[in-house]
Amino acid sequence: MPRRAVFLDRDGVLNRSLIINGKPFAPRCLEDFVIFDDVDKALEKLKSKGFYLIVATNQPDVGNGFVSQIVVEAMHSILRAKLPIDDIEVCYASQNDGSFRRKPEPGMLLDAASKWEIELSTSFMIGDRAGDIEAGRRAGCRTVFLDRGYEEKKPLSPDYIATSLGSATEIIARIA
Repeated sequence: MPRRAVFLDRDGVLNRSLIINGKPFAPRCLEDFVIFDDVDKALEKLKSKGFYLIVATNQPDVGNGFVSQIVVEAMHSILRAKLPIDDIEVCYASQNDGSFRRKPEPGMLLDAASKWEIELSTSFMIGDRAGDIEAGRRAGCRTVFLDRGYEEKKPLSPDYIATSLGSATEIIARIA
């Protein structure tokens, strides 16, 4: 049986984003890093279905000098301690660096697929922004858009739309 994964964006999917004027921003300090209540239960359900759980997150605030990599890694330590995730792929590049690992490019997903021997066509990408969905599409995954109601451009044609990680998990569980 092919190995399959659910790739998860971090901010707005696993933890709360800071919403400023209708737009989401990553937390910049540990005090603002709050994991959503339904995440552990949703991830346990995905694990029980045999999925690897891999976080794929852009963290340009590091590349832009707004937050230290040490703080972001501390946030990731919290995720690893509290949630059943298998790996975390991070792109620290700023928006202008042109990194193939920065979503909407598929680099983080492709790197994880190679590392974990994952079949991308049987995998999913869950994200709350257009770039997440585009990265999943470019990598060959099915996509689930978490519509958090941000005041920004919605993704073009996600495979599925949900309003919480729990409802995204239910969609994947039905079709997986």
